[in-house]
Amino acid sequence: MKALMYLGPERMEIVDSPKPVPEAGEVLIKVAFSGICGSELSGYMGHNALRKPPMIFGHEFSGTIEEVGPGCESYKLQTGMRVTANPLVTCGECFYCSRGIEPLCPNRKLLSAALPGSNAEFVKVPAEFVHPLEAHVSLEQGALTEPVACGVRVAELADAGPEDTVLVAGMGPIGVFALQAVLLKGAKRVIAVDLSNERLAFAAGLGAHVINPREQNVEEAIRELTGGRGVDAAIDAVGASVTRQQCVASAANGGKVVFTGLHQAETTLDMNDLVRREIKLLGSFAYSKANFRTAMEWIAAGKINLGDRLTVAPLHEGPEWFARLVHSPGKEIKILLEVN
Repeated sequence: MKALMYLGPERMEIVDSPKPVPEAGEVLIKVAFSGICGSELSGYMGHNALRKPPMIFGHEFSGTIEEVGPGCESYKLQTGMRVTANPLVTCGECFYCSRGIEPLCPNRKLLSAALPGSNAEFVKVPAEFVHPLEAHVSLEQGALTEPVACGVRVAELADAGPEDTVLVAGMGPIGVFALQAVLLKGAKRVIAVDLSNERLAFAAGLGAHVINPREQNVEEAIRELTGGRGVDAAIDAVGASVTRQQCVASAANGGKVVFTGLHQAETTLDMNDLVRREIKLLGSFAYSKANFRTAMEWIAAGKINLGDRLTVAPLHEGPEWFARLVHSPGKEIKILLEVN
């Protein structure tokens, strides 16, 4: 089969790779669309310890079932079904899985990191993690389920109510989905921060107040908008030192900061300030099975989407898009690679 293979820092090529063979309890999926994730961009640059070459990236995808392995009868999956899949394969038996906190499973395996990903003609996944799409949900929409689930989890941790103001730094896919999820969860107001006025225009269309750090001082603008108090919750969907520090500085006393971006491994924070103001710091790595189901429901109901900011490109253009997203990102918010 044809696959887009990561071969080393800033090296990707289309190669011939063996077609996966589904074993007991597994399903082989013919990939239709596979998204490019921000965490994979750091891997592409050689900055992500989870992604070692050679590796097939891709964990946001949709397609049709090509083959069902033995032992999958209870899942009622059939060849030809249009599906997406939860790529965070967890054990289902540990302390965390038994409590519905699957992203903390110590035995977790993520497609595109521990397991071969979906930037290929075929990918195999345990049947337990395969989800049929509703008839009216397109394969393009189905491929967005995983990043939407990330946004659902972030909003769950932010836990903003009808009196709360939330800051979201970074209007990439996770930031945009987190923004929408926070509003769907009932937040009073959301402030979006990004360096791109085009992305901010999209966020404004979703109901956010927008700030461009090139034009305004973020902390000062937020203090002005909140009467000097700061935001009740701040979400960093970038993972850069500057955005993490801005989120902490913008939080109200006793507020929450949710870190979900993975751009840089180290950031210096004023620990004395965190202690004195009782700021709560939370990490958000992925999502639970319940979050994934919520993402499917919201997509099917038309509650969450990317509008005209979804770009589709053929798989063979993958190397160009990885390079472009790293070195010269434009107005595009999400790139889907069309595989079959």
